[in-house]
Amino acid sequence: MSGWFSSAPSSAATPADANAAEDHVSDGSKLKTFIGILKKFIGVSDLAAVRFSLPSQLLEPTPNLEYWNYLDSPSAFAAIGTADEPVDRMLEVLRFWFTKDLKYAKGKPCKPYNSCLGEFFRCNWETEDNAPRIDTSALRKSPPGSSSSSMKSAKSAIPAGLGSNDPRAASTVSVTQSAANPTKPVRISYLTEQTSHHPPVSAFYIDCPEKGLHAKGFDQITAKFTGTSIKVMPGEHNLGIFITVDRRDHETYQLTHPAAHLGGILTGALSVSVGDMCYITCPETKLKAILRYYNDGWLGRTTNKMEGIIFRYDPENDNKTQIKEVPLEDILIRLGGAWKEKIVFTVGNKPLESHPPEKQITIIDIAPLSVAPKVVPPADKQLPNESLQLWSEVTKAIHAKQFGRATTVKQELEEAQREKAREREKNGETWTPVFFEQATDKAGKPSLTEKGREVLKRAQAGNWDMSGIL
Repeated sequence: MSGWFSSAPSSAATPADANAAEDHVSDGSKLKTFIGILKKFIGVSDLAAVRFSLPSQLLEPTPNLEYWNYLDSPSAFAAIGTADEPVDRMLEVLRFWFTKDLKYAKGKPCKPYNSCLGEFFRCNWETEDNAPRIDTSALRKSPPGSSSSSMKSAKSAIPAGLGSNDPRAASTVSVTQSAANPTKPVRISYLTEQTSHHPPVSAFYIDCPEKGLHAKGFDQITAKFTGTSIKVMPGEHNLGIFITVDRRDHETYQLTHPAAHLGGILTGALSVSVGDMCYITCPETKLKAILRYYNDGWLGRTTNKMEGIIFRYDPENDNKTQIKEVPLEDILIRLGGAWKEKIVFTVGNKPLESHPPEKQITIIDIAPLSVAPKVVPPADKQLPNESLQLWSEVTKAIHAKQFGRATTVKQELEEAQREKAREREKNGETWTPVFFEQATDKAGKPSLTEKGREVLKRAQAGNWDMSGIL
């Protein structure tokens, strides 16, 4: 969602315009300006292809590459691959999936800076390895009534997880809030680079060697303004998140992104909703999940409702795209709830609502969670084209409400990018990424260069020095 618009501006505000609003930029005036700009693009098939940028007073003072990542709850990612049973590992992947958009579920929609070609961002997350264990075989063995008592006791403490023999474990396997200073941290390292400008595409790689996990993919969107909302969809190079569990014979999960909508533009109450299908597949285990998101409820009210299933599928004949198409005998798990609040699951193919509450297991409860903090390199270890360094003067100016200066610095950065592009064209040069082998890839899976691997290796060691790399 963060990259609604692309990098090079053709209709940015002038410094004089920005200075006029510098001292008194209210939310109402921001929204009015925002709508005025969008009205020019009603019916345009892809806003991302128009290549315009917003005035600085409308931007969130955050680089796009820093904002757009999927580790809002890193403990959920670190837990993937823990379970021995394939269906439980798929549930671990889904638990992570439901946490990756905490920023949208808990925060306000915003528009970060557009990324410059060759810009990159790196960071670590330090998280506890404390996600509740998932073992659905325990549900089939539980004596009658045991889950009911678990529901009561689970309210008072954190559960150890299904299959742990903990009496509190049967009601929830949701992760808890990441601790600011974990006692036994698992380190997850992240590297992303803007690999293409036309179209705007970034590649990312997530590495957690301690847990035998890595993930990668390309981020690219298309966006269309309908007059009342902005519809955001994955671009042609964005085939989802690819998570590989090395310690489970390198089984790989592909998680595709559904379309999202930014609504409330006319009322001023901006919100993100999802109304689409998404699919999670693992050819090695022959398991697939279908998640259906519902955009609006009765009278157009957003419900944030989601329903889904996990089922056996044939990777050589993957033709099931709707829940109703899947034979009952193939369904192993049913899921449902509101993705901004709480999702539950039940074992078996019976309708979720036919199970009593004590048999509906919470896989994620969003309420107590917030976006986990990142560990970033010290300023003196960051390179000029590193996101936080590249945009630092713009960020300082916006925080100081010096929007005229922010717009000036922003335009200077963007003009420098255009000048570099003209030089490459003049010299017949083709730009290539530094940390990734390819700018885009039809399979949606970027490969690290030797330099990319070294950056992540050093990050895992807590070493932010770039000497000998760049």
